[in-house]
Amino acid sequence: MILARDIHKSFGSLKVLKGISLEVGKGEIISIVGASGAGKSTLLHILGTLDKADSGVVEMGGISIQAMSEKKRSEFRNRQIGFVFQFHHLLPEFSALENICIPAFIARLSKREAKKRARELLSFMKLEERADHKPSELSGGEQQRVAVARALINNPGVILADEPSGNLDSASAVELHTLFFSLRDHFNQTYVIVTHNEELANMADRKLTIRDGIIDN
Repeated sequence: MILARDIHKSFGSLKVLKGISLEVGKGEIISIVGASGAGKSTLLHILGTLDKADSGVVEMGGISIQAMSEKKRSEFRNRQIGFVFQFHHLLPEFSALENICIPAFIARLSKREAKKRARELLSFMKLEERADHKPSELSGGEQQRVAVARALINNPGVILADEPSGNLDSASAVELHTLFFSLRDHFNQTYVIVTHNEELANMADRKLTIRDGIIDN
């Protein structure tokens, strides 16, 4: 599902990624660990088309990412990739349901279909009764589950998560990572999870370690 080959990325004179190569199969959950500054988030952003590698090849579902125009990358990202970050980035003025619908509206799904899909996801997350609540009325764990539902609304093939449980208490963190496996089993999506939490990283099908800009496995 994901192929990255010989990815290099520098910021000025600082070489962050020094020839990263990896493959991730459809329906696989992998975790990526490493010290702060090792290049984990940089790699995730390149895989997610949020940033471009200086050199190397990135393919998703057999489609070459770097060959796309900026507009095509944006459309591909909206429809094919879901993002979950440490901070949920929910819009405070909108309800949980409305926040989940936003990527679907960007993809030009009808309001009726978007809301139907959002309610199905809220039900899966056991948050049906929180649909009309604003983020400030939700717990941290509930907010992050809404953010996960938002990442899933367009039924992307790949979910990229950057420290998704980093802002949660330990019980909510385990619950979130367990949720990823339930979602994978239900939707057969591919997950790449960057985390500092070794215990949670070990739950993945495969754990990769980035050290000094390369995968040390």
